[in-house]
Amino acid sequence: MLKSTFRQKGRLAPDIPPPASAVVERPWPIRLAVIILSVALVLFQLYTAGINPLGLFYQRSIHLGFILMIAFLVFPVAGPHRKQGPIGALVDTAFFALAIVSGFYIAVFLNDIIDRAGFWSSTDVTVGVIAVITLLEASRRVVGKGITIIGIVFILYAMAGPNGPLPWLGDIMPGILSHRGYPIDRLAAQLYLGQEGIFGLPLGVAATYVFIFVLFGAVLEVTGAGQFFIELAYAATGRRRGGPAKAAVVASTAMGSISGSTIANVVTTGPFTIPLMKRLGYKPAQAGGIEAAASTGGQITPPLMGAGAFLIAEYTGVPYLHIVLVSIFPAFLYFLTVYLFVHIIAIKQNMKGMSASELPSVREVMKNGWHFMVPLAILMYLLILGMSPMRVGFWAVISVLIVAVLKGSYDWLRFAPRENGTERPAIGEALRLGGLKLVEACEVGARNALTVTIACAIGGIIVGIIGLTGLGLKFTSMMLAFSGGYVLLALLLVLIASLILGFGLPVTAAYIVIIILVGPALNQEFGIPLLIVHLVVFWYSQDSNVTPPVALAGFAAAAIARSGPMETSIQAWKFAKGLYIIPMFMVFNPEIIIGGPLPTVVWNGALALVGTVAFVAVLEGFFQTRMHLILRVLLCLGGIGCLSPYPAAEIAGFLGCIAILGHNTWLAWRNDRTNPQPA
Repeated sequence: MLKSTFRQKGRLAPDIPPPASAVVERPWPIRLAVIILSVALVLFQLYTAGINPLGLFYQRSIHLGFILMIAFLVFPVAGPHRKQGPIGALVDTAFFALAIVSGFYIAVFLNDIIDRAGFWSSTDVTVGVIAVITLLEASRRVVGKGITIIGIVFILYAMAGPNGPLPWLGDIMPGILSHRGYPIDRLAAQLYLGQEGIFGLPLGVAATYVFIFVLFGAVLEVTGAGQFFIELAYAATGRRRGGPAKAAVVASTAMGSISGSTIANVVTTGPFTIPLMKRLGYKPAQAGGIEAAASTGGQITPPLMGAGAFLIAEYTGVPYLHIVLVSIFPAFLYFLTVYLFVHIIAIKQNMKGMSASELPSVREVMKNGWHFMVPLAILMYLLILGMSPMRVGFWAVISVLIVAVLKGSYDWLRFAPRENGTERPAIGEALRLGGLKLVEACEVGARNALTVTIACAIGGIIVGIIGLTGLGLKFTSMMLAFSGGYVLLALLLVLIASLILGFGLPVTAAYIVIIILVGPALNQEFGIPLLIVHLVVFWYSQDSNVTPPVALAGFAAAAIARSGPMETSIQAWKFAKGLYIIPMFMVFNPEIIIGGPLPTVVWNGALALVGTVAFVAVLEGFFQTRMHLILRVLLCLGGIGCLSPYPAAEIAGFLGCIAILGHNTWLAWRNDRTNPQPA
């Protein structure tokens, strides 16, 4: 029974074996070094977050040094699927040494570097060049070739011009993109020795707020919070139509609040939800697509939102808590769209829910895992008090550890012998197991931080070159020219750009690049409020997770669902339509984000809610029952009216949507009375 499986084995599909891994196991000395460095990194981050904050160069450079060292140990030059030869080991050792130099040179010689600011020594420039090369190689191994190539292209662009080492490259660039070019020493100083390159704002956010919250999520994950949220989602929604699919949506919401990672959501909740969705009647590609679309919402779900909320707070100057609060309603709308898609498919295919005997009860789940809610409550309480997010993250981690120790001690004291006669473990053994859990949490946190930290560092390179060459102003002019001053076309250009960049960049890096290039134009030339500009760009940056041909979440879900990657990605793209619709409501109904008089906020919130439901019904051609083509067209026009800046069009669109949705609801009710289904 699934109910006993929940309780005893901690997974829902014991009959489905995990996919075979082709990753070559690293030698034990390297694994031990990874563990030691991970623990050292976590201790450093906790010390600077809660005890003694350091200056930006110390914090960012030491953090990057640890991350680069771990990256070169975890990801060998030959790749994770090949055995390492002596040449590969030599290359990895060399890059490991260069990672130490790159990360700790500034921390050790910071006072001397500041004293000779603007008159850099040859050693400063050499180490700067080494740091850029080392970071690019770490990016290739950890994040992928796409972002590495983009970083190299930007560096080559900075060197192109009459004063740079590549004047011939400047001769072939279009006039609007041309610039004077910069020599190697100037470029190395910009990217390594200042605050506008590698050690700029993106890395600063990753080295402070993001890591401590990633660690918070890792500690929760290791102590069993992920299993608790999944069980709670099944207990709450499992008996409804399409129960496992709805549980996937709810569980991904909960997991997103602590992980902030799309892929982490897929691989955590997918093995539970996807097999049950398939058993209930969903096609494999549908099941994988639902999981990918639901998991994509993890990075837009407060309080963590990946690195997004912290970056937006730093770029806009808006308090982090305010960004979290204004993001709740849009995140709710997104999960509502996925939930509605799931519900409509369940009705179309006449699916039923799971029986109560197969599911745990909400009371049972809460009884066994209520303590996982305590750290989240403490986190939100400290944020409301106005405490720094970095200090909040520190106390959140400490609260998880305290709660885990208290719960573990309570369980140990109340230990009941199992059916096979297992005795209560000795106190020493219990402490040893607890210590291993802590070490595991440190390693999971460090590994989870690799991608975001390195992506942010590469983003710093791109941002630094954009500032050095004035490329941002040129992009503003180009955007105005291409869009003709129409905000809808400008948003479409941003969407296309985010999709193209998403082929090679992770979400965080894509957001950084796009906001630097087009953010000023959207804010200053089109009059969109700054906070909404950042939220829209961040939402659009998520589409690479679910949009073919490169849909990372879709591919991960396809592997679990054993379906075609492209077919699964298309389904995920369909279910994640909220990524495209909801940002439009932010732009054309800005009161749902920036606030205003209460009646205005309520009215715009109602427009967004009704309009979102209308667009889902239009896309599916179904709401409670099948929808006639003419009604779909009229409903689409009503949804567009909800986006209109004109009050008359808003009212007409709102009333039209309510009338059509109400008409279909009445038709479904009449059909149920006329043709009752057998019990």
